[in-house]
Amino acid sequence: MIYVFLAEGFEETEALAPVDLLRRAKLEVQTVSITGKVVCSSHKIPITADITSDQMQLDGNLELIVLPGGMPGTRNEEASKDVQNAISYCVSNDRWIGAICAAPSILGHLGLLQNKTAVCYPGFEKELTGVQIGSHSVEQDGKIVTARGAGAAIDFGLKLVEVLLGKDTSQQIRTSIVYHD
Repeated sequence: MIYVFLAEGFEETEALAPVDLLRRAKLEVQTVSITGKVVCSSHKIPITADITSDQMQLDGNLELIVLPGGMPGTRNEEASKDVQNAISYCVSNDRWIGAICAAPSILGHLGLLQNKTAVCYPGFEKELTGVQIGSHSVEQDGKIVTARGAGAAIDFGLKLVEVLLGKDTSQQIRTSIVYHD
């Protein structure tokens, strides 16, 4: 299971592009609202989540959580006890965490990026204490994948497919959407 969190003010491209690509790869993905079934994005687009955070199951089936950026979405995610519990579960159980745009700051505040290579939206680097800022739009270090922003959402989604299913599957998806970097 993959959970993609939706908080009021999330960046829709950063959430939905990875959802689309992960589902194309035949992975089980659920969008998870931390507020209510319908969540309004940073650009005022209402999105109906698959489940609410009280319906999440943090168990052995969880493979990955995804933290989209956007404002105030990132702050709302960080303030959510359910999001914090999911992050803690992933860290304790060697599961994947993906964070894009401002959302790597959540991981930075928790000290999870210490001595790792990561990226974030320009200007949020100061929130990533102890990090080596990477030079690519998407960086993987251990079980954490970070990305710079909405412009990297497809690369981010493809990287998430790659870490879960391998380069061949990621390349197949890349080809099927006629994406060339």
